Amino acid sequence: MNWRATLLSPWAKPVLYLLLAMPAVGLTYAAFNDLLGANPAEALIRSTGDWTLRGLCVVLAITPLRVLTATPALLRFRRLLGVGTFVYACLHMLCYAWFDQGLAWADIWRDILKRPFIWLGFSGLVVMLPLALTSFNGAIRYVGVKRWQALHRAVYAVAVLAILHFFWMRAGKNNFAEVWVYAAVLGTLLAWRVWRMVQLRWLK
Repeated sequence: MNWRATLLSPWAKPVLYLLLAMPAVGLTYAAFNDLLGANPAEALIRSTGDWTLRGLCVVLAITPLRVLTATPALLRFRRLLGVGTFVYACLHMLCYAWFDQGLAWADIWRDILKRPFIWLGFSGLVVMLPLALTSFNGAIRYVGVKRWQALHRAVYAVAVLAILHFFWMRAGKNNFAEVWVYAAVLGTLLAWRVWRMVQLRWLK
């Protein structure tokens, strides 16, 4: 069985579910076994944020990979990966709200308004919410394919907000090495989409 046929296997999605759950399971295990270092709260916040960024990179890579490898079956996994990324973004926010702020909602709201990098991250989560809520077939039929596609282009804004959030957060420590890596990956994927749109218009 070649790799394209494997993507069409009924086991492909269950395996992807397991892969998406593994980081969360690993972090939960580490938390309960005191393996997160001297500052567990920071480790959880940082790790869930990292997995959110990785998820965004993978989601945005699906279409270029589909086109460049001529593998339509990859589209089967885009919505699942998108919802998984949203879950990690929610966990990132929950870890901040719970472990950093003690679920003191008034303090959380003041912190969001006071610190730009938290405001940017929160804005990205808000933009992701309607994308996650419409990531099922019934929503596509209700909204209409064209409007659904237009709505889900907001993932590009989420990518920009995520990078700005990460950049501003690292600015306090003057540590940008990882920021440039994620910015380069997401920038390349967004640039490919712009190039692809221009190319398709020229072909019309």
